[in-house]
Amino acid sequence: MDKLFDLSGKVALVTGGSRGLGRQIALAFAEHGADVVVTSRKLDNCEAVAGEIEARGRGALAVGCHVGHWNECDALVDAAYERFGRVDILVNNAGMSPLYPKLSAVSEELFDKVVGVNLKGPYRLSALIGERMAAGDGGCIINISSNAAVEATPNSEPYGAAKAGLNSLTRSLAFAFGKAVRVNCIQAGPFLTDISKAWTPQTFDVFKTRLALGRGGEPEEIVGAALFLASPSASFTTGAIIRVDGGAP
Repeated sequence: MDKLFDLSGKVALVTGGSRGLGRQIALAFAEHGADVVVTSRKLDNCEAVAGEIEARGRGALAVGCHVGHWNECDALVDAAYERFGRVDILVNNAGMSPLYPKLSAVSEELFDKVVGVNLKGPYRLSALIGERMAAGDGGCIINISSNAAVEATPNSEPYGAAKAGLNSLTRSLAFAFGKAVRVNCIQAGPFLTDISKAWTPQTFDVFKTRLALGRGGEPEEIVGAALFLASPSASFTTGAIIRVDGGAP
């Protein structure tokens, strides 16, 4: 079965790779043979994950980057290609959804930051890396979206709107990059990452009734879908939005 998810000789770049879902994906890719570029806003956290990857016998590069800033995206891509000479797998995982007391309290700065990290950054990285993939040996792009893209999202409206844009971008890029580059999306439900520490007991009660599995997901439960989409097993899968959400309505 491991041959189905063999990433030997591949180079992956994972945004938001220093914790949560991104960390789990980065480590899983390394365990299946890939070298990994780990990036997030906090370089020291990236370096820690890069150390874990190197301990698994794979190459790693830690880069601090705020993906909402295009100049930093450009520098990230340059650093990745300078180190490894290629990127075969791009995972646009970085995301943010700050809390706010009411809609009118969302400042322009906050709105722009949420859209920047969840949509603007993935667009820029996909454009830069996807074009290089298409001109070379091909590759794949995996966007990490959210059920907030398709469900009512009280208290996270900018986030839901940005993730809906990411779903749309997935489909568009799959056609833009045509035969050489596969572009897919994992639409994630509630996962018990660092973010879940701020959830109320009522939130967990809702899971029991609204989710078929009756619980939130553990971070490692994203890995199977990510490995599938990154590997040759998904050679005929592109433009897909795959729900990994515990059976949300």
